[in-house]
Amino acid sequence: MKLLVLTSSTGGGHDMRARSIKAWAEHASAAEQGIEVEVFQTLESLDGLYKFGVETYNWIQLHCPWLHHAYFNFLEIASMHRKSSAIKGRERFAEVLNRVKPDIIVSTHAHLNHGFFALAKEILGADKVKCVTYCGELFGGYGFSKHWVNPESDGFFGAVQETCDWAKELGMADARNHVGGFMLNPGFWDRSLSEDEKREWIISKLGLDPDKFILVLATGANSANNHLVLLEALAKSRVRPQIVALCGRSQEAFSAVENWGKAHPELPVKPLPYFTEMFNLLQCSSAVVARPGTGTTSESILAGCPIIFNGLGGIMPQEWITVKFMRSHGVDFVMNRPSQLSGLIKPLVDNRKTLAETRAKMVLLRPQQHPLDILRKLVSLSQESR
Repeated sequence: MKLLVLTSSTGGGHDMRARSIKAWAEHASAAEQGIEVEVFQTLESLDGLYKFGVETYNWIQLHCPWLHHAYFNFLEIASMHRKSSAIKGRERFAEVLNRVKPDIIVSTHAHLNHGFFALAKEILGADKVKCVTYCGELFGGYGFSKHWVNPESDGFFGAVQETCDWAKELGMADARNHVGGFMLNPGFWDRSLSEDEKREWIISKLGLDPDKFILVLATGANSANNHLVLLEALAKSRVRPQIVALCGRSQEAFSAVENWGKAHPELPVKPLPYFTEMFNLLQCSSAVVARPGTGTTSESILAGCPIIFNGLGGIMPQEWITVKFMRSHGVDFVMNRPSQLSGLIKPLVDNRKTLAETRAKMVLLRPQQHPLDILRKLVSLSQESR
């Protein structure tokens, strides 16, 4: 089976899920499925206007998240990609389709589920290709783009039941509406570490004390972070966690955190460059601070690591639905100012029982579905009569 995954780099979650589909298809456990996957960066590859829109999204996310309320609502109304006749870069898209000749097209992006699906069926033939959506959003309502759901598509996979409930509200038929679970890289389904293994990992990989609270400061897809302002806020408080600061591929961020740590020895800080052992890190950490994106939230749930949402600069509409999902399940840590961080983590630092109870709430949110379940359904769908 040939699978073409459509994605676009607005934020990091869409690409992460697209890469994860490819990683699972190439994983030894999926070998018998015989799936060939190609990932296509759709919007930025087809047209300059689309590329500008992607860059605008990422600039807003990096510099003023609150402005996304205007941008999100503009895109909801504009419906730029709803009809095949409005799609720009049709020739380039046709070249990709005719080269790959996919049996299944999977979109991991809100704006690739209508016009692009229709155009693909026009080019390849409606009986030659099936088009489905994988949506990693966690809750419905304001912030869940209406463009995620195409009732005429061949299928919709939502990360959790709440996702599928909202897809139904937007017209998706029950028979084609599936809870798929989290689509993350295979490393998040590795065997969990034992308590002894966690202690050894913390000492050997981080050089920190396994008996003390460890707080991870996460970074965005573009290495965007608020590390220094959060470190300053913690330094002024009486809360003294050990800090792991993820810096992505930004040497500037790494050096800044490293220099800050040398100047403030009272607060242990471990900066990390681009890091791939996220499942182990989150298992071994006491809590993580991150933007309310679905990617890190899903990772934290699988690892059982309490998450504190970084709302500095405002919370975007598509982030609010993640906040609402966690609140609906009794996990409500949202930071709007740096000074709030110490107060949010203090109950977890001071009381092991509170920390354990919060971890347990995270574990209860783990979906029962596995990424391989999605692949099996895609293979089955490709074999249905067209």
